[in-house]
Formats: sequence, C-alpha cells, structure tokens
Amino acid sequence: MIEIKVDGSRIAKALGRLREFQRSKRPLMRQLVAIMHDAVEENFAQEGRPKWLGLAKSTLKRRPDGKILQASGRLAASIQSHADGDSAAVGTNTKYAAIHHFGGEITRAAHSGWVRLRADAKGRLLRQGSEGRAARLAVFARDDHKRARKVRYTVGEGKVKIPARPFLALTPADEDNIEKTATDYLAGLFE
Repeated sequence: MIEIKVDGSRIAKALGRLREFQRSKRPLMRQLVAIMHDAVEENFAQEGRPKWLGLAKSTLKRRPDGKILQASGRLAASIQSHADGDSAAVGTNTKYAAIHHFGGEITRAAHSGWVRLRADAKGRLLRQGSEGRAARLAVFARDDHKRARKVRYTVGEGKVKIPARPFLALTPADEDNIEKTATDYLAGLFE
C-alpha cells in the first residue's frame, strides 16, 4: 500500500496568519499609511504632482522664495497619519487646509478698527521714509510709546480667489505602490 502523508503544519500556520489578519489588519494599514504620508510630503516637496498653479504676482512680491503652500511651513507640518485595524488615513485639521486643497473664493467682510501710530512732538504722523511708497506709510506705535495718535481705519469687503492645490492626493504611481504593498503582504500570509 502506498501512503501519502501531508505535513499540514505549514498550512495550519498560514491559516493562523490569515485568521490573525482577519482580526486586525493593523500591520498592513501601518505600511499603507506610511506610503500615503510619504506621497503627501512629496506633493509639498515637488509643489504638486501634477504641478500646482503658480503664485500670483502680488504674492511673489511679498514672498521672493516663491514656495507654494509653505510660507510658514505650518500646513505641511500639520499633516497627521493614523492607522488602526481597519483603516489608514492621512489628513490635517488646519482650518485653511480645505481652501488650499479644493480651491475657492474667500470673502472678507468689510471691517474697521483703531490703530496706534507714532507721531512727532507736533502730533504729525511719522513716516517710514521720505520718498516713494515709504513716504505714504506710517509707523506703528507700541502701547507704551508716549508720542502716538490713535487713528480709525476702515477696510472694504475683499474677495480672493484661491486655486486648487491638492496636497492630500495620490498619483497613479502611489496607488500602484499601495496595491503592490497590499498584494505582497497578503501573499506573505501564505508563505
């Protein structure tokens, strides 16, 4: 009689790994969230994939480095990632993130207030310079400055159009990387 003996220990181990995977997918989710987080960081580094629309000329005058979405670095630094047994997510809770990601129009209501400006001994406002634009700009006064004039200002309603610059986005290559990582992880359960 011919007997065939099957060593089921490898199959049993593989089934055990599969049962464990069904209970918690956390190890896979950690790998996927790392890929997603790297993709978002790459979006900031390359200023969009595909490239984001450039800055307005008026903005470039104030920011000669020309970095898009990185004037202070706060938005890029606010990116958080989370992985648990069933999901992987990358995002931010920064208030202005949505307008930069999706684009849109910001309307600022008209408003007024008071400002303290430095004055000379005769009560005339001090200027930042003597020529050009500087000759029209007053000098702000600290609260403890003795020679100051309180001046009322009013600003009319303003609208600013912000182009969409999707930073929480994956490229097709990122998606392929996620798919390959998941496939390799699942294949490893049966090795």
